[in-house]
Amino acid sequence: MHKKAERLKKMKPVVAGNLTDEQRDKLPPGQTLTEKFPILHEGEVPVYDMSKWNLRVFGEVEEERTFSYEELLALPTVTVNTDIHCVTRWSKFDTVWEGILFRDFLKLLKVKPEAKYVMFHADPDYDTNVPIEDLLRDDVLLAYRFNGEPLTDKHGWPLRTVVPHRYFWKSAKWLRGIEFMSEDRPGFWERNGFHNEADPFKEQRFSGEALDIPEDEWTRKEFD
Repeated sequence: MHKKAERLKKMKPVVAGNLTDEQRDKLPPGQTLTEKFPILHEGEVPVYDMSKWNLRVFGEVEEERTFSYEELLALPTVTVNTDIHCVTRWSKFDTVWEGILFRDFLKLLKVKPEAKYVMFHADPDYDTNVPIEDLLRDDVLLAYRFNGEPLTDKHGWPLRTVVPHRYFWKSAKWLRGIEFMSEDRPGFWERNGFHNEADPFKEQRFSGEALDIPEDEWTRKEFD
């Protein structure tokens, strides 16, 4: 076991060579540009019986709702081309996602005015918190396709969030629940040494706290 937050603080970013001026401008500080898509997660990749799978919406709402996968697929779809940035110091440019724009999904719900935050609940036993204001952008999705194909199991099939302007742990794989909250509270990594806001361009990686969790440097991980 290693203290992930403390270990990453000590890692030196690899200097990216042969970048254009545009790429340098787009690359957050301390990041390395890669064409790979590293596979990082805690726990085992879940296996689903899709006849029983659903997405639960609860918390500060007038009525709880559940959506089947078929109901989600029937909603209007958008395609987003965006850059993504992982706290383990890799960035990948021009990734293409398809899914439901989160702010459009909100229109289907009776969210109470006092709801200011969302906790995304995901398998296995994962959660991450994001302010609602952060989820109203043109590029925040409930995503089910990547690069024109359904998500693979290891990248979050059947449904994940994509919140690209935050470090990628805020983009939860294997999404199962959306909880609306009147007050903020930390999610899994936020409780375990990582920053609550996670802005890559401000290098908001760490909270100063640390917990013993497995090492998962992206250069040693499986990737697509």
